[in-house]
Amino acid sequence: MRSKFISWPAVLGGLFLPLVATAAEVLVAVAANFAAPMQKIVPLFEQDTGHKAVLSLGATGSFYAQIRNGGPFQILLAADDETPIKLEQEGWGIQGSRFTYATGKLVLWSKQANWVDDKGLVLQTGAYKRLAIANPKLAPYGAAALETLVQLGLLQSVQGKLVQGDNIAQTYQFVLTENAQLGFVALSQVYAEGKIKQGSAWTVPSNLHKPLQQDALLLNAGKNNAAALALLNYLKGEKAKAIIRSFGYSV
Repeated sequence: MRSKFISWPAVLGGLFLPLVATAAEVLVAVAANFAAPMQKIVPLFEQDTGHKAVLSLGATGSFYAQIRNGGPFQILLAADDETPIKLEQEGWGIQGSRFTYATGKLVLWSKQANWVDDKGLVLQTGAYKRLAIANPKLAPYGAAALETLVQLGLLQSVQGKLVQGDNIAQTYQFVLTENAQLGFVALSQVYAEGKIKQGSAWTVPSNLHKPLQQDALLLNAGKNNAAALALLNYLKGEKAKAIIRSFGYSV
């Protein structure tokens, strides 16, 4: 009787390959300003890779607290670079995984057409009841708005008119519903196809606030997650970059 020789590498290889090809799922904490681009990127990512991405939208500062308290996220797409750096240094993220996926722009926006001028002088007129900003303690775009008002010497004069959103998405809603006549929002929220979609806006000069450099970080929970690794790589590719640019970001 002939003995049958079984090659264990061949068997293991046969078992291993299907596992690699199995679709995985990644839970992504996404800064609210990046919601629209990410919602366009995810279907392409899922189509091209077979993996699935589940998005949670919110303020970067809130995500920082959640991650440190054991939140289940595997990737953070922050609205700044400072938060991912802190998480990496504090041991909540994978060393060397952090990179800048976009640089954003702050705009002063009104739903009313032809109201916001191209120098933002409308801020000085006082002809508005409420000025919306995101919570500067939680949202980098809110911090940039506050810094802008300080640089312009207007913080004291507008103090009584300020209303705060928990994040930049809620701030945008305040202005969209005209509960606030003006608001500092992300350019990506009001920009499409090379122009402001609705109303009027002033793009705040970058020298009036710290750069809105937005970094991605692979969190500890995503270390061995195939979908997490694939999504980070996908964000560096040309398909994703084209979408990111279309919303007014630089990459």
